[in-house]
Amino acid sequence: MKFTRNNVTNQRIERITTQHAIVGIDIAKEKHVAQVTNFRGIVLTRRHLTFANTLEGFERLMRFIREVQEKYGLASVMVGLEPTGHYWFNLAHWLREQGIEVVLVNPVVTHRNKENRDNTPSKNDAKDALTIADAVSRGFYTEFTPQAAQLEELKTLMSDREFWVKSAISLGNRIVRWIDMYFPEFQHVFKDWTAERSLASLRAFPLPYDVQGLRADEVIERWREQGMRRPGGVTGKAKAVQLIQAAKRSIGRTEGVEQARRDLQRLLAAYDQITSQLQEMKQEVEALLEEMPMAKQLQSIPGVGPITIAALLGFAGDLGHYAHGRQLLRRAGLNLAERTSGKYKGQIKLSKRGDSALRKYLFWAMLTLVRENPDFKRWHEHNLNKGMKKMASLFKLIGKFARIVIGMIQRGETYRSEIGVGQAA
Repeated sequence: MKFTRNNVTNQRIERITTQHAIVGIDIAKEKHVAQVTNFRGIVLTRRHLTFANTLEGFERLMRFIREVQEKYGLASVMVGLEPTGHYWFNLAHWLREQGIEVVLVNPVVTHRNKENRDNTPSKNDAKDALTIADAVSRGFYTEFTPQAAQLEELKTLMSDREFWVKSAISLGNRIVRWIDMYFPEFQHVFKDWTAERSLASLRAFPLPYDVQGLRADEVIERWREQGMRRPGGVTGKAKAVQLIQAAKRSIGRTEGVEQARRDLQRLLAAYDQITSQLQEMKQEVEALLEEMPMAKQLQSIPGVGPITIAALLGFAGDLGHYAHGRQLLRRAGLNLAERTSGKYKGQIKLSKRGDSALRKYLFWAMLTLVRENPDFKRWHEHNLNKGMKKMASLFKLIGKFARIVIGMIQRGETYRSEIGVGQAA
């Protein structure tokens, strides 16, 4: 399972023959710009083509490409796109349906190489299109391979989930702000405002004066009215007493409280809706994973939950296309980058040139693995005993996890705890 980055780049360059027309396209929301070169980077068109992001525009691009092919006798076409936002999706899929090979050029590559031809920092769409074509001819591109339908559904679902998770966090921060302003002592009674008893209290008596004149049994009864299953008992009575005492000595704001009450009601209603949506998404994720053999292999790893597996398959794609764990790390931007020149040796850092969501879930997965998976827990302790810092050990184990996952998928195996027993990470 050897993987050499130089060999891959050479293979990409070798794919481009003297019979290729290289089309670079600068992507925008409404109008794209295309330039065509040959395999040596010689421009084959008198001027660039600007075409609309519509079917008519796509057909115009195809006629433009065919005219260049016929004029110069070129049998093959490779189209390079800069994946800007989501504006490139429709064009890329349409071109593939027409039998055109499509590759992607990282926007960073375009930015770094924009001065190659004219030695000026000027930037425009036509120049960017030509820079993209040059990058493709030198092998600085990645394959565009649409995923299977299930993986595309999983990716869409996980992307939506990321949006709603961020919305829930933002909404939660807004609720905490409300509590700090109008009932700051509330969090001395309930450390976690998302707990069932805490939410019941916020709905029943959010403001201090709502609870000041009540007895403990009345507070418990109000909790029961909010749908709590076990509002009473020793714990419930103690919390009720604490809440009443906290309300009596509250320093919360007392002006504009009726509008504040309605504000909290709206915030809690929105929170309930988002929580319900996230629960529905989790169920949909689990249903999709049940249909995927690859997911069942990953489920055999103790400590790896369904959301982590869904993130791996959704953001990384088909793991069977990876030859080595280092490719998965590169996809997540977890590969190492260094800066050295002569006697100067800079600090080695993570490149972070990859999918940030995938990078986040791999890190969170490792935090769980070193707690719950006996193998990773042992490897982590071994690294710490050698004097390695905790964070360095975690990222080293992420690399080991990536190698294990890709190896499992390639060999069609499930996780065996004896893998790596007695060996350091």
